[in-house]
Amino acid sequence: MKTFALGSTELQVPAVVAGVMRIQDKSDAEVRAWYEAALASGISYFDHADIYGDGDAHGCETRFAEALQLSSAERESIVLQSKAGIVKNGPYFDFSYEHIIDAVEGSLAALRTDYLDVLLLHRPDALVEPEEVARAFDELADAGKVRHFGVSNHTPNQIELLRRHVRQPLVANQLQLSITHAPIVAQGVAMNMADLDQSISRDLGVLDYCRLHDLTVQAWSPFQAGFFNGVFLGNRGFPELNTVIDRLAAKYEVPTEAIAVAWITRHPARIQVVLGTTTPERVAAAALGADVELTRPEWYELYRAAGHLVP
Repeated sequence: MKTFALGSTELQVPAVVAGVMRIQDKSDAEVRAWYEAALASGISYFDHADIYGDGDAHGCETRFAEALQLSSAERESIVLQSKAGIVKNGPYFDFSYEHIIDAVEGSLAALRTDYLDVLLLHRPDALVEPEEVARAFDELADAGKVRHFGVSNHTPNQIELLRRHVRQPLVANQLQLSITHAPIVAQGVAMNMADLDQSISRDLGVLDYCRLHDLTVQAWSPFQAGFFNGVFLGNRGFPELNTVIDRLAAKYEVPTEAIAVAWITRHPARIQVVLGTTTPERVAAAALGADVELTRPEWYELYRAAGHLVP
């Protein structure tokens, strides 16, 4: 499994991350099989959020700890990331000092750990007061409860506002990205083309911003065709794309999931791919993509087959 430094840190992380949002109804044996498949594939990074699972909060985090019963050595050998800032009962966003502290304390208790390796703010809060975020980050960092901090789904200016106040480096930005849902890539390719929807900048150049400021992009929903409206792999709505994927999968002797992952990891931004599957076989299949180095023509062929314009 390809690894690289997370943001500006010295923490070496794998190119593929196991997302932990669908394990609450799994048995202990099923959770262990999924976890062991991830480790066997080189995935030692696990992405949580306080809202994942049933109930108000911490459902999947609790299930993760209950099922795995990690020893201290096992805990130290993996990276645990969680996210905070969404309140389910609404829903609404809350980046207040009190909410961030309460969410992290809840995650630590649920995960049965003394620290989080990484904490991300979960989507932007329109009412954010960055001084409160800074106060929370300082307290968590000084207490050793969080080692690194980042954001998710934030624009460059939203990140700049936070950076003006927080002392800790922001090391990651989790963004939706797949071959078919790629505005953060596609808008730059077609910049300044009037009357072309692809050329519209919806995020102020967030991908380039993250590269310039040493934030690792974490790509969520890497197999989704759009915003939670089905996967593109094997989808008859994407015949040209699946034809190309199938051909490349045969060439590299990997499953189709690996080609979808390889398209993302081929980008020089050193993007981490966050998997949502809990099926051990699919975890193993997708992880293979991190070590498939698509050629430039192959990358652009997939890009065009997904419906993006190359002017």
